[in-house]
Order: sequence, then structure tokens, then C-alpha cells
Amino acid sequence: MPLMRIKDAASFLGVSDDTVRRWVDSGALEAGSDEAGRMVVDGYRVALLARDQAHAVADPSGVGRSARNRFVGLVTDIKRDTVMAQVEMQCGPFRVVSLMSSEAVDDLALELGSVAIAVVKSTTVIVETPQGAS
Repeated sequence: MPLMRIKDAASFLGVSDDTVRRWVDSGALEAGSDEAGRMVVDGYRVALLARDQAHAVADPSGVGRSARNRFVGLVTDIKRDTVMAQVEMQCGPFRVVSLMSSEAVDDLALELGSVAIAVVKSTTVIVETPQGAS
């Protein structure tokens, strides 16, 4: 069971340290102590709480598709030349960048501030861990 300090749990949950402490006091999260006597929480329980607390913007397209990874967001940058474009979106806390034709940008009428949906369908997902993680 990976343990994490209160400040790290707060960072992953997008809340203050005090909020995490209140959740511990209310029983929403169970806490213990590490070898240095600092309050720690179970990383898996934090992950479950993060999943339960997540609020994705609903997909407004009404389109059915097989891809499960859909990120609704706002276009924050468009870099384009005559053939290709790089479109950057802010989807909740995530920055998503797509390379597409400049023609596709025009066809989709993308502009700064447009609502757009990034759809990711991939057979390769790379998972990494921080250095020193065990």
C-alpha cells in the first residue's frame, strides 16, 4: 500500500491540505503515520477519491463512438501554416495537443475559445512512475 503525505494527497485532489485533514477527521479518508511521525494516507484511497471527485465536462456532441478517452475542453492556441496546424486545448486540468491539417481546422471552424472534444484511440499507452517510486 503506497502511502502519501497530506500535502501530496491535496495536490493530486486539487484541494488544500486543510481540506484533506477535514476529510481525515470526517472519516472520508483514513490516515496513519509514517516512520517520521507525519500524517499519511493510503495512495489507493486518494486515487479512488480523485476518481469520485472528478467532474468531466459532458460531451456535447451526441455522437456514439468506440473511443473511451474523450476530453471536452476549450481551444487555447492554434499554430498553423499552409498545410498543417497544431491545436492546443485545455481539458479540465489537462493540456491536450493535436496535429492536424490546416484544412481540418477550417472545416471544424476552430478558433481560440471554441469548445472542442479531443478523442484519443490508441493501442499504445505508456505508463511511467516517478524516479525513486517503489
